[in-house]
Amino acid sequence: MTDLAITANGLRKAYGDKTVLDGIDLSIPAGTVFALLGPNGAGKTTTVRILSTLIAADGGSARVAGHDVATAPDGVRTAIGVTGQFSAVDQLITGEENMLLMADLHHLPKQEGRRTAAELLERFDLTDAAKKPAATYSGGMKRRLDIAMTLVGDPRVIFLDEPTTGLDPRARHTMWQIIRTLVADGVTVFLTTQYLQEADELADRIAVLHDGRIAAQGTPEQLKQLVPGGHIRLRFTDPTAYRTAAGLLREVTRDDDALALRIPSDGTQRALRTLLDHLDDAGIEADELTVHTPDLDDVFFALTADTGPAGDTDQPKENAR
Repeated sequence: MTDLAITANGLRKAYGDKTVLDGIDLSIPAGTVFALLGPNGAGKTTTVRILSTLIAADGGSARVAGHDVATAPDGVRTAIGVTGQFSAVDQLITGEENMLLMADLHHLPKQEGRRTAAELLERFDLTDAAKKPAATYSGGMKRRLDIAMTLVGDPRVIFLDEPTTGLDPRARHTMWQIIRTLVADGVTVFLTTQYLQEADELADRIAVLHDGRIAAQGTPEQLKQLVPGGHIRLRFTDPTAYRTAAGLLREVTRDDDALALRIPSDGTQRALRTLLDHLDDAGIEADELTVHTPDLDDVFFALTADTGPAGDTDQPKENAR
C-alpha cells in the first residue's frame, strides 16, 4: 500500500461565528501532487496553515510525514517546507545571503550551508544572480529563490500556497517544471492555486472545497466526468451520409447547416470505439470527429455555483494578516 504523506480526519476551524472548515478528510500518497481548489473563503489557506502547524484546528486530527500536527508539531516542521503566495525572500540582501540565512536557521554547519546554498542556486538557475540584491530579481526569479530556500532543510512534504500568483506565463511554466522535478525526486507537493489549468497540468489528485467541506475529489479526469456536457461531434461533407448517421444514432443533436451531429458521451475510449464500430457496421464515414469533454473550469463552477470566483484568502478580513 502506498505510504500516505498527509492524512486529515474531520478537520474543523472557525473564526468567530464563521466556520471555515467543517470537517474535511484527506489522504495524500507520498510522492504525488495534491491540489486544493476552492472559491475565496473556502478554507484553502486555513487548511495549509493547520497542516503546517501555523494554527491549531478546532477539531479533528491530521498527520503529516508520520507526525501528528497537534501533538508532534516539531516533527512536522522538520519534515516540511512552506512557500506562500507572497515571497519570503528578503529583498534587501542577495540571493546567496538569503540562502545562507536559511541554512543558519536550519542549524547547518557553515561549510555544509555554503555547499547546500551553492547547489540549490545552481539547480534553480540563480548562480549568475547570486551576488545581486533580491530586489533586482524578476517575479519568476524570486519564486525560484523562495522554493530554493524552502529546500534547504530537505523537506519531504512541501506546501505551495498560490505559488504562481502574479507570474507571467513563461515563469509559470518554469515553476511547473520545478514542481514536477521535485515530485520525481520523491517529494510530496500540497498545492493550492486559483489557476485551474495549473491543477490540471500538475495534480495527481484534486479536491474542491466549498462552504468548508470537500465537494468532490479525485483525479482530474474523474472530476471532469462529474459534469454533464461531454459529447462527440461528427461533421460530414456528404448530405446522404449525414442523414443516414442522424437516423442511425440515438440522442443526436442535429446541425443541418453544418452537416454536424452532436452525440452525448463521457469521452472515454470505450464510448468512442462503440460509436465508431456502429458507424463502420453501417458503412458510414464522418469527415471530421471531435471529442469534447468538460474541463476543470466547468467542474469548479458546477461545484461552487453559488459563490464568487476563486481567490486566495480564507480568513475574514479582520483576521487576515
